[in-house]
Amino acid sequence: MRLKELLTDNYNAAEWEAKGYELPRFDIKTVRKNTYENPTWVHFGGGNIFRAFPAALLNDALNTGKYDRGVIVAETFDDEVIDKAYAPYDNLSLLVSLQSSGTIEKKVIASVTEALKADPQFEDWNRLTEIFRKPSLQMISFTITEKGYSYNEEDLARGLSPVFALGKVTVLLHERFKAGKLPLTVQSMDNCSHNGSKVQAGVFAYAERWAKDGLVAQEFVDYLKDESKVSFPWSMIDKITPRPHEKVKALLAADGFEDNDYIETARHTFTAPFVNAEETQYLVIEDNYTNGRPPLNLGGVLYTTRETVDKVETMKVTTCLNPLHTAMAIYGCLLGYDLISAEIADADIRAFVQKIGYIEAMPVVVDPGVLNPYEFIGAFINKRLPNPFMPDTPQRIAMDTSQKLPIRFGETIKKYISRGLDRSNLVLIPLVLAGYARYLKGVDDAGKPFTPSPDPLLEELQSIVSPLEIGSEHQDFGCLRKLFSRKDVFGLDLYEAGLGEQIEGMVKELYAGKGAVRATLHRYVSER
Repeated sequence: MRLKELLTDNYNAAEWEAKGYELPRFDIKTVRKNTYENPTWVHFGGGNIFRAFPAALLNDALNTGKYDRGVIVAETFDDEVIDKAYAPYDNLSLLVSLQSSGTIEKKVIASVTEALKADPQFEDWNRLTEIFRKPSLQMISFTITEKGYSYNEEDLARGLSPVFALGKVTVLLHERFKAGKLPLTVQSMDNCSHNGSKVQAGVFAYAERWAKDGLVAQEFVDYLKDESKVSFPWSMIDKITPRPHEKVKALLAADGFEDNDYIETARHTFTAPFVNAEETQYLVIEDNYTNGRPPLNLGGVLYTTRETVDKVETMKVTTCLNPLHTAMAIYGCLLGYDLISAEIADADIRAFVQKIGYIEAMPVVVDPGVLNPYEFIGAFINKRLPNPFMPDTPQRIAMDTSQKLPIRFGETIKKYISRGLDRSNLVLIPLVLAGYARYLKGVDDAGKPFTPSPDPLLEELQSIVSPLEIGSEHQDFGCLRKLFSRKDVFGLDLYEAGLGEQIEGMVKELYAGKGAVRATLHRYVSER
């Protein structure tokens, strides 16, 4: 069984379906022809998240029979992805959904019609230029990570031969401008706050510099800033696509599916002809399009207002997901866990994150209306965290914790204060922050040293707690005031917030000796 068989007229569909493979229900060749002639969507970033999510959403939309255009992928960072993950399989791929039950679902993704290298050194660039001059083009989108939106003075000074992704995109937008100021939507699908504004800032920076240098007309800048012509909507995306899993490869091989080799490029992109991803996913997009859009709502996208996208993101980042991850990271390291899926099976940890989410964070959540906060937390705790295929670790999540605490917990505390909520309801969130003071010692609950994850403030914060000793009965915890008054770490002075002394008391319990972390966690969770 090979993916390219599906483009022939005599493949054995019954064999594939008997082994649990969902095949496209649309005519692949017709969709490819329609898309080549009148493309509607170009996506920048050909990595695993694209194939597992946006491309799969479009595949579902095509399966309804209500749409007939695919998506053209353009790779800006690693051209080997095109040569190794797309071309050999004629742009087909296999999505393997990893169920929390330990089973998998398999779906052939055939919505990608072309895969192009987005750089002028390749012939593909001429095709991209042609596409950008087509009136039918409605949307370009991105999953290039937040780092992909970066630019610098050196690249701005390169003029119309930039190296960075947004510079190349701006060159292509200039082609669309020259073709008649054609409308287009520039849609970020990356997991970063206010992502559309980040793309917009980069595109404007290049265009304004080129206009200043006399390389483009001021009219081009005006075109980009005309929201009736070019829009930059926000979105919130959430789905985990880990590296190809050895267990998944073995399951596919047992089926007789032969396209299961691992692929690593010279730039250390890890991929495969198959993409494995968690079952749970969310994509909420601001519905602000200037030239129509592909009907991704047929595949499950939620279209809404910018305000609602912001509410969904705030719900996820400050209350209903990211804070729970950080709580697990801190205590997972202290309790010796090295897999999140194993840690969530711990009764104390499970109750810990449930009660933080449902009891302490929920009072400040603004229901965005399109996603229910209670159901969002429930899916996270009951489906996403226990998934045995997810190789995520507390150690990875604990990276840069000092940079995350102000948003993930500081914002909730601020809202308690600004809304006049009863701060005595805050028990387990303070316990997370107390746990951070224990984590900084780099000694787990069994008394074994561990290396805290990389963090730009790690050495500085460790020096604050260095006078403290685990198991010492008579010691001065006064150094903690220097830690918990740090607004840059916690988002506010925890003493001014009325929580400093409470947290100090918890730290004393956590430092009592071996087993103190478990005992303290269990007591507070049980009493909550």
